[in-house]
Amino acid sequence: MGAARAVDLGSCPSPVDRGRPGSKHHLITDAGGTPLAVTLTGGNRHDVTQLIPLIDAIPPIRGRRGRPARRPREIYADRGYDHDRYRHLVRARGITPLIARRGHPHGSGLGRRRWVVERSFAWLHAFNRLRTRYERRADIHQALPSLACATICLRILHNSK
Repeated sequence: MGAARAVDLGSCPSPVDRGRPGSKHHLITDAGGTPLAVTLTGGNRHDVTQLIPLIDAIPPIRGRRGRPARRPREIYADRGYDHDRYRHLVRARGITPLIARRGHPHGSGLGRRRWVVERSFAWLHAFNRLRTRYERRADIHQALPSLACATICLRILHNSK
């Protein structure tokens, strides 16, 4: 189905430094790059803490008869989401985690599937207001990526006709 990835955004020189202000967007998409859920965290938080909330935020996928699909079969993620505890939590939800391991050399083959998420982040950050955070309140800033994802979904639907 999709992959999760965090991108560092912030209004300070280095948002990934511990204790500094800044924010990260975490995005989960389907295999075609359609955004399914987006969350916002501080720049000093670990990426892996948002893996389960992103999976839980996936809306039901309608279209076929019967119960709508609620969970993906597989999830692809980068090294920021590598932690054995979270791998077990993902497996307990019936999802196969395909997450790059930390400390192993690049070339795991996940890049062939993960470029879809990178492209979705490029679409998301085409909205200039999301590249640099100007809002102080997190709830207002959280609304902007949600609105951008809705716009991206509308564009995808419009182009698929």
